[in-house]
Amino acid sequence: MAERQPTLIAPAWSPPANVGACFTTRLGGVSRAPWDSFNLGAHVGDDPDAVAKNRARLQRALGLETPPCWLEQVHGVEVVRLTAPGAGRQADAAITTLPGLACAVMVADCVPILLCSRDGDEVAAVHAGWRGLAGGIIARAVAAFRAPPSALLAWVGPSIGAAAYVVGDDVRAALGAATPGAAACFTPAATGWHCDLAALAARQLGGAGVGACAVAGVCVHDEAAHYYSYRRDGRTGRMAALIWLKSP
Repeated sequence: MAERQPTLIAPAWSPPANVGACFTTRLGGVSRAPWDSFNLGAHVGDDPDAVAKNRARLQRALGLETPPCWLEQVHGVEVVRLTAPGAGRQADAAITTLPGLACAVMVADCVPILLCSRDGDEVAAVHAGWRGLAGGIIARAVAAFRAPPSALLAWVGPSIGAAAYVVGDDVRAALGAATPGAAACFTPAATGWHCDLAALAARQLGGAGVGACAVAGVCVHDEAAHYYSYRRDGRTGRMAALIWLKSP
C-alpha cells in the first residue's frame, strides 16, 4: 500500500527560486486522537514512534537529505544560527545560510513567520506567541540577517484569529509597548480584548524595516479538520512552518 502523503501548504509569497518553504496541516500522518494525524510535536504526549514516523514522512515529502532542525521552543526571544544538522537547540527562531538545512518552528495557535533574503542567501523561521512578540523576537530575527531589512521577504502563516483569542489588559499593554500602531490590532471583548496576533506580527515586521510581508490570514482555531489549536482543544498536536535553501 502506498504511503499516505501529508497535506502541505505552500506559502503565498514570491521568494527566490532556490528557497523552499511549507506549512504543515494535521492531515496525512499516523498519530491517533487527539493528535490525529500528522502531529510533529514530540513534547505533547503523543506516541514517540508516531511522531518519528510523521517527521520522517515530512522529510521524504520535502525531499530533504537531512531532517529539519527541530527547536526546543520556550516562548522566548533566542535566535539560533544553524551551522550543522541536529535538533534540541533551545530557541524560538532559527537562521541559516547552509543549503539543505531546514529551519523549522512548531505551532498550534502561535504565529509562524518565515523570512528570506531577496538574494536567496539566507533563510529563517520564527515562532512568535504573545510573549515572543512582546519580547522582540521578530526584531532579533531580522537583525540576525546579513542582508538589510529592506532586502528581506516575510510570510506570516496560519495562527489563532482575533475572534478566538482574548487577552487581558496586561498582555495588551505588553504588546502595545512593543508594536507600532498596536491599538488597531485589539478590539473590546466581553472580558478583555480580542487580539490579532498575525496583524501584530505584520506590524512588527514593517517596523523592523522588512521590505515585503505576506499574511496567510487563516485562523487555525476555526478549522478543526485541518489545523491544531491548543486554545480550542488543549491536548493536541503541533504543525510546523519550514524554510530551507535548496541544494544546488
